[in-house]
Amino acid sequence: MKKLYFILALLFVPMMFFGCSSKDVMQKVSENCDYYKITASLNTQEKTLVATEEFYWTNKTGDTLSSVLFHLHPNAFKEGAKTNYAVSQTQENRAYNGEKDFGGITINSVYCNENSLNFNILGEDEHLLEVELNEAILPKKSTVLKIEFSLDIPKVNHRFGYGANTINLGNFYPILSVYENGEWNRQGYLSSGDPFYSKVANYEVSLSYSDDYLLKSTGNLVTENTQNGQKTSVYSALAVRDFAMVLSKDFKEISQQVDETLVTYSYYEDENPEAHLKTAVDSLNTFNELFGVYPYKTLCVVKTNFLHGGMEYPNLVYVSDQITNESEYNNVIVHEIAHQWWYGLVGNNELKYGFIDEGLAEYSTALFYEMNDGYKTTKEEVIGNALSSYMLFCDVFKEVYGELNSQMNRDIQTFNTETEYIYLTYVKGLLMFDSIENTIGQNKMLKCLKGIVSDYAFCEITPKEMIECFEKYSKRNLQSFITSWLDGSVILEEIKE
Repeated sequence: MKKLYFILALLFVPMMFFGCSSKDVMQKVSENCDYYKITASLNTQEKTLVATEEFYWTNKTGDTLSSVLFHLHPNAFKEGAKTNYAVSQTQENRAYNGEKDFGGITINSVYCNENSLNFNILGEDEHLLEVELNEAILPKKSTVLKIEFSLDIPKVNHRFGYGANTINLGNFYPILSVYENGEWNRQGYLSSGDPFYSKVANYEVSLSYSDDYLLKSTGNLVTENTQNGQKTSVYSALAVRDFAMVLSKDFKEISQQVDETLVTYSYYEDENPEAHLKTAVDSLNTFNELFGVYPYKTLCVVKTNFLHGGMEYPNLVYVSDQITNESEYNNVIVHEIAHQWWYGLVGNNELKYGFIDEGLAEYSTALFYEMNDGYKTTKEEVIGNALSSYMLFCDVFKEVYGELNSQMNRDIQTFNTETEYIYLTYVKGLLMFDSIENTIGQNKMLKCLKGIVSDYAFCEITPKEMIECFEKYSKRNLQSFITSWLDGSVILEEIKE
């Protein structure tokens, strides 16, 4: 058995504050959210989509603005994308199955109160939409923008794209950029990590499509009707950070109710779907108990054509059909459902602080195995394997590149490779949160995590605020402890018995 030994010099000072939670937070938050109303028609044969997005926006920036900025994530799949590309060269064969096919988004027009607005497509890879307002919008004032757009869906196993079995509509629409410190976030798509940062909003999405497809989506199904071979489904979602959909002719599905949430597993070519639904149900039950009850009525786990292991969206989880190992498949389900709390409920700027949501999702997965027998994995094994692999990664990286920047608290663009990003966000993030548990004890650790959800549900947390929460709910001075992990000064050693 392996144990962890962390060489740190620390002092601890008690803190005196406690937090509380409310089951009504989602409803209260939604009353002040921006609102996307998207009406779209999908041509399932041509793999194209035309849509109108009505965006009801209140200027909460504190500044008077003459323009509004949106991300155009589908253009990361355009031919010739240079800096904001979705697929790295090392993954192209698996993503495209050896045959490149490109896509993207076209903005056709933008209106406000039926008046046409000027707009600019910005960035080297046309990844931003700047809408020029006819009149500047004062703080706390509202407006409605209507964006007409069309999509060419690429043949690629990715968040946005189609494969042999599914059509994935992740990050498919113009989404408002986050405005902070007097400027809009202009960072484009990257092939590493989850290069997204968004605030919660309300959605009503209507999609028309061929009636031989089954649709799984963020939100709750409001209405559905079929006419002349076309099905139209309308979904509503309150206070969610994004909106995604997956369609397939091949889907079968099974469901189980967990408290007020209907958990559904949609799949194809699965010899044991009941076991995978059980993993999803066990995950939701576990995290409800550990972090606070999931506030949404639906949670869909969807097997899909996807390059990476999995992907989280509000109420919707991708699991790659390229996974053949049963333990890995279950691990992805658990990890992505953990993201429903760490990213979904408690947001963070994934472009700068990916270790928060990824580290917490990995740590939550380790806790899951501690609380659920029968998965042939223990928390101790997860932590031990993580430490061993991290130490090996450090040694190999130093041999290849000379020196490793082990800082976790840095921009996603500063990582040399996707492997480096994974080890310093997922793996080192897991080790950091486990070390906090070792320092304050598991009871206080869980109290801290519940406190973070209580204090920051439907908001975004920074590293500074995260540390403050840990100190508040543990009554310990953890500033230097956690900072040593983030700035790379912590020394990790492995002791083998």
